[in-house]
Amino acid sequence: MSESMGSKYNPKEFEQKIYDYWMEKKHFHADPYSEKEPFTIVLPPPNITGQLHMGHALDHVIQDVLIRFKRMQGFEALWLPGTDHASIATEVKVLEKIKNEEGLTKDQIDREDFLDKAWEWKEEYGNRIVQQMKKLGNSCDWEKERFTMDEGCNNAVTKVFVNLYDKGLIYRGNRLINWCPDCKTNLSDAEVEHEDQHGKFYFIKYPIKDSEEFLTIATTRPETMLGDTAVAIHPEDDRYAHLKGKSVILPLIGRELPIVMDEYVDRELGTGALKITPAHDPNDFIIGQKHNLQIIDIFNIDATINEKGGKYKGMDRYDCRKTIVKDLTDAGYMIEVKDHEHAVGVCYRCNTVIEPRLSDQWFVSMEAMAKPALDVLKSGELKITPERFNKVYAHWLENIRDWTISRQLWWGHRIPAYYCQDCGEITVSETQVHECHKCQSTNIKQDEDVLDTWFSSALWPFSTLGWPENTDLLKKFYPTNVLVTGYDIIFFWVIRMVFSGIEQMKESPFEHVLIHGLVRDAQGRKMSKSLGNGVDPLEVIDQYGADALRFMLATGNSPGNDLKFQMERVESARNFVNKLWNASRFLLTGLDENEDYTLTGNEKLELADQWILSRLNQSIQEITNNLEKFELGIAATKIYEFVWDEYCDWYIELTKKRLYGEDLEKKLTAQKVLLKVLEDILKLLHPFIPFITEEIWQNIPMRNGDLIIQEWPIFSNNFKFEEAEKNMDVIMMAIKNIRNVRAEMDVPPSRQARLLVNGEPTIHELFLMNEGYFKSLSAISEIKFIENDYIEDAASVIIEGAKMFIPLSDLIDYHKEFDRLSKEMKRLEGEVKRAEGKLNNEGFVSKAPEKLIIEEQEKLEKFKEMLHEIQDRLTIVKEKL
Repeated sequence: MSESMGSKYNPKEFEQKIYDYWMEKKHFHADPYSEKEPFTIVLPPPNITGQLHMGHALDHVIQDVLIRFKRMQGFEALWLPGTDHASIATEVKVLEKIKNEEGLTKDQIDREDFLDKAWEWKEEYGNRIVQQMKKLGNSCDWEKERFTMDEGCNNAVTKVFVNLYDKGLIYRGNRLINWCPDCKTNLSDAEVEHEDQHGKFYFIKYPIKDSEEFLTIATTRPETMLGDTAVAIHPEDDRYAHLKGKSVILPLIGRELPIVMDEYVDRELGTGALKITPAHDPNDFIIGQKHNLQIIDIFNIDATINEKGGKYKGMDRYDCRKTIVKDLTDAGYMIEVKDHEHAVGVCYRCNTVIEPRLSDQWFVSMEAMAKPALDVLKSGELKITPERFNKVYAHWLENIRDWTISRQLWWGHRIPAYYCQDCGEITVSETQVHECHKCQSTNIKQDEDVLDTWFSSALWPFSTLGWPENTDLLKKFYPTNVLVTGYDIIFFWVIRMVFSGIEQMKESPFEHVLIHGLVRDAQGRKMSKSLGNGVDPLEVIDQYGADALRFMLATGNSPGNDLKFQMERVESARNFVNKLWNASRFLLTGLDENEDYTLTGNEKLELADQWILSRLNQSIQEITNNLEKFELGIAATKIYEFVWDEYCDWYIELTKKRLYGEDLEKKLTAQKVLLKVLEDILKLLHPFIPFITEEIWQNIPMRNGDLIIQEWPIFSNNFKFEEAEKNMDVIMMAIKNIRNVRAEMDVPPSRQARLLVNGEPTIHELFLMNEGYFKSLSAISEIKFIENDYIEDAASVIIEGAKMFIPLSDLIDYHKEFDRLSKEMKRLEGEVKRAEGKLNNEGFVSKAPEKLIIEEQEKLEKFKEMLHEIQDRLTIVKEKL
């Protein structure tokens, strides 16, 4: 490692070097045979299709802060990394590549060729995000890196599927599911996002059979009428009591539809008559089952109309809607059309409007598994931070529906179900099935579908540790300690991990769930490609360094809340790490490599020494407590304020007289304290800004080991100097007030002044013993103690226990001040004359906007006030000449 610090902070010179050094030394490695207490975090696996975005950066910084903190506290800390195969996203990418390079579509290639190319794509591109994570400084145990489709995870997925199937918790059923016509696959409820869209309400006549009457049906999707098999009315709706047992004729089609009575119908909504399309609406499907209605599926998998749509066959659903609306209007069935805003379900991947579709799919029965997942939260076995997300977690579980887990894709975990082509027997097995156990046929075909990506992700906390084998890794590091994740995937991932962990491992997979918010742009908008407001973390790292980005994200973070990304805050973080670099370099360049700077306790400490050690001690206690409670933002802000305000702006300045003085003992004591505090600062800051702190640490003489594995500082009564803190607070308040007076009077730093103090005896003693601090930091030439509580011709400052006076003659050169005030008076007289002339000008007053006239009047008043003040001060100064 480098043993010299550059004159300027340049992260490009050392960040990669430091990371390679940590890797070489295996500092991220977690030993399952260690006797240390384990601390485990599993990294939420990013998609292999992805690139590091600002949301990842926030998520990973939080985890890295916690893992580095716990590693330094002496835990056997494992941060287990990995990536997700991302079924839909990866399949889309690979198919695009095949089409661009070979001109072939999915229909023109076979499954095995596709999978070969998908694995090739994964090997070529899937590691990009891992390299990007390393740029951020992630201290993951890369030797244990996993992939959701590696052999071990695949075995775990198959094992769980078979276990749940054998228990009756996985079943195959013909149900209405969410279908994405673009991705051409089924989606779970959690994969459907809802957004408000502008639409229409169409009011259509449905003629009563053998009658002049008709029912008015309101619908937002007139094309689905092709699949109507009934009309429903409420049994207690008196308006339609006479229609019980009758039927209507479906407009345009002519099909006879029964009128059914059902309490589901809302009499107050629309006309109180509801068209029933069991194949294309979840609620209609339930009503259809209840009344044994015919089910007519009118859509192909791409949402075009199939052969059951008659003359509309082959049309896109939206083209079909337009045509049907025209046909209804032309035939006299359309009563009216109204604008309508309504929530529409869209695919979370491609934003295509979802089509409810009847299909044979695999489901997980959720009722039995939801209760234990709720119980661990209620019992406290699982804790969510912040607690307000307990309600979100509970709401999902209390209203959960069976989970659709089959996907009509090729990339993913293929469902381990085998169908006998001769007798129809279904066999679910962990191993390949070649013969039907029922009829002994060898004509066996495996299910074509793959499992929902989240099925494998739900097993991540234990599958990555070697389950279903009882590995040493699993025994040491499971259950994990903390899961860090965004609030947007509580249901997608968190809940599924909890019920899967309880079902397979009989306990919650983690003790804490730490929820963070989204990273938004400076205006509070969600970052997205469509808005073009995304910020690439790698570009920020290239410009400012990883530490600056990390510190900005940490200081802006509070559990559960969104964070606004502002480049000004990155620059502020960069200024902070630059300040740390310069302060460290100031100290370290003056140290002798052969000198022992260990603070022994035998040194003669000055008041400032005791104060900074006590403040450090208190900061250690507070910052540690904040980190234990996941208050990373508060912890980062406290260490920032301690370093910038107390260590750099006060203590270093207070030690300079000793550092540059002739008294070698005092100099050595100051250096020892400066170094002791700096070392603990580097330890406290290391989880947040690991690169610069390690680089500085490597330049400390006689250092013992690398910073990443140093012991976390702890509170000590030996450095508890409460009296020193109180006394320094008084001195600092006095110095701040003196500085403020000098600044207000524009007194140059080189001009010294006397300080006259009227105060309590304790103040006299305190100021006298520490007169040097006043001389160093507030240009005081001497301190005199007086009995008068008022001094003429002096600037006064009052603090608790004392009145202080600075003679004006010490602060001001009256001849220079007279010249300065005279020039200022002439300038202001000119401004007053100009403003009066403008306001007396009829041309200006008659033509100028009222707002401009008011502004000019306000300026005139301001200039007159300033002129009056200057004239008063000139009168006083004349008297002193």
